[in-house]
Amino acid sequence: MILKHKKTIAILLVLTVLFTGCLTKNKEENILDKSWDDILKIAKGTTVTFYGWGGDENINRWLDGIVAKELKEKYDITLERVPMLPNEYLPKLLNEKQLNSKGTIDIVWINGENFYTAKRNGLLFGPFTEKLPNFNSYIDKTSTDILYDFGYPVEGYEAPYGRAQMVFIADSKKIDFLPKDHKELLKLAKKYPGKITYPDVTDFTGSAFVRNIVCDIVGHEALSNVEPDKEKVKEIIKPALDYLKELKPYLWRHGKTYPASIAQLDNMFADGEVYLTMNYAPFHAKVKMEEGTFPKTTISFVFNNGTIGNTHFLAVPFNAPNKAGALVVINYLLSPKAQASKYDPKVWGDLPVVDYRLMDEKERRLFDDIIIGKGVISKDELLEHRIPEVRAELVPILEELWREVVLENE
Repeated sequence: MILKHKKTIAILLVLTVLFTGCLTKNKEENILDKSWDDILKIAKGTTVTFYGWGGDENINRWLDGIVAKELKEKYDITLERVPMLPNEYLPKLLNEKQLNSKGTIDIVWINGENFYTAKRNGLLFGPFTEKLPNFNSYIDKTSTDILYDFGYPVEGYEAPYGRAQMVFIADSKKIDFLPKDHKELLKLAKKYPGKITYPDVTDFTGSAFVRNIVCDIVGHEALSNVEPDKEKVKEIIKPALDYLKELKPYLWRHGKTYPASIAQLDNMFADGEVYLTMNYAPFHAKVKMEEGTFPKTTISFVFNNGTIGNTHFLAVPFNAPNKAGALVVINYLLSPKAQASKYDPKVWGDLPVVDYRLMDEKERRLFDDIIIGKGVISKDELLEHRIPEVRAELVPILEELWREVVLENE
């Protein structure tokens, strides 16, 4: 009887744990069933952890200063920014999922192959975007930039944060011409040997440069339907790989080594060690000139056939401890006020995701009053020279081929 009683207690304990787990899971899932007013009430007085790239001090200042202040004053939310890259926080989330452990991350700054990996592995909460008032009011839901991330369907599992586009940056005082395609870039490198380079593909911008060269040579369409098979991709992009090998000996340090990050390349450009840099933030040159880091003769340009543009997003992990707070923060970041603030080149220079046509006159004026200034490309010109990103599953293949065929080839 005692053994039977203990067995019954054990079964009841197991059922209690399972039932409690189900209640907890349902409670988390039900946050999307609540009204927006209820979500605001739940989020009030909480802390939201924001994980993302922390390599740009202007972005960090904007988040820690302007955004954090607004969130505290308007919603009584404390924003805690944690500088951590996807290759660090994704393994953390995967480990937490496998161990069924409590989460510590509320928002992740993510896109591209990292979103592809996270979504496929069930690491994200959602779909949640339709719950956000500002997403419904200011975002063009039919835009491919919103529906797809590096060709992979978003399906409401991440909200747009900003738009980026690759631009090249040069010191017009030191070079005779701005290259308008890959052929002229090679010509420039030959004229100024050792003064041109690009970051290693382990850096996001370095990888983007390689993808831009591939698109300029073989065309974006050539990769649109190719299978994510290394040999098939290699066959298609062979002309681009051959070009990068031809360019290599004329680069800084003869292409035997590459800057580890875009920050390093920027420093080299600022010191005059190289005559060219690049960035995914189109107004980056303006910010650096305002700081006094880049010379006043700095100018931005794009290739005639265009440069890759994409949207960067914000997502909520599957086990985020403060989902309500995360939704409120993301909704705020989709407001015209927040989007206009980071659009200002003096602040960040990030292209907005809110649709100008969906705003009222007062909201439009927030953008119209921003002075872009000299040395950068207008938003309209950028959009005219914008080409889509390659599919997410192809990016690691392109990077691997670059390492094997270009970096390690002597």
